[in-house]
Amino acid sequence: MTRVSLIERIKRDLFLLDGAMGTELIARGIEAGKCNDYLNIEQPDIISDIHRSYLEAGSDAVIANTFGANKYALGRHGFAQETIKINKAGAQIARDAAGENKYVLGDIGPSGDFLEPLGSLKAQDLKDAYVRQANALLDGGVDGFIIETMTALEEITVAIEAVKSIGGDLPVFASMSFDKAGDDFKTMMGVDVEAGIAKIVSLGVDAVGFNCGTLCLDGYIELAEKYVSAVRALSADVIIYAEPNAGRPELVDDQAVYKVSPEDFAAVVEKIYAAGVNIVGGCCGTSPAHIKATAEKLKG
Repeated sequence: MTRVSLIERIKRDLFLLDGAMGTELIARGIEAGKCNDYLNIEQPDIISDIHRSYLEAGSDAVIANTFGANKYALGRHGFAQETIKINKAGAQIARDAAGENKYVLGDIGPSGDFLEPLGSLKAQDLKDAYVRQANALLDGGVDGFIIETMTALEEITVAIEAVKSIGGDLPVFASMSFDKAGDDFKTMMGVDVEAGIAKIVSLGVDAVGFNCGTLCLDGYIELAEKYVSAVRALSADVIIYAEPNAGRPELVDDQAVYKVSPEDFAAVVEKIYAAGVNIVGGCCGTSPAHIKATAEKLKG
């Protein structure tokens, strides 16, 4: 039987993503600040184990361990020349774990630099870097792409255009990271929800969402409601997704600790889903236990 394509699947009903990679690596003894993406080469078994844990918890898809695997982010660790190798390996590890019944999203995160004129990064150079990353993810066997934790409209625009330029019809998810700004929500670069959504939707993505941030649990529910209203004012077809953190982190012995229980997280995601968000998952601080509790609550 032919497998349903990712784009068909996400249009059907609830689609559950996985949870955090970084905090799961720390929980498994990986030192904070290490190049997590290089673990695709150095310790692939630990990445595979995390993917499998999420799939066993009920995830419909896993996100490849390639969030910081663009040329610029890797360059800070001395691995810029390993971009293709790291991304292809990350996609292949996720593909092997997911098999043919589950899905894999190639993860593309921010460069960590500023585009001109605010910074020295040229738009074409950044686009070339994202094209290189996306091609390697495609070679590794991803079913689609997720561009996440973006804060600047200029950078997310370049990333979306880069991914869509490599051809094919694989779905593209794109999300920004919002914090509370008075009575509103804005990214670190001052982008509000309406402006962010208007730009992203105009670029022809298949799913638009939010992830990460420093909101409390109720804040993510409020943001979800605002997202649904803003997206539906523009399009009836674009799917909405959300990957909230496990609440706000608390500093314990100089380490960020997320104390939201799996049950409390699932209760919040249930409300986000009820608001009209079709695709849900977790970001920082979430674990397979959080995804399992969510799957049990939403999938019965």
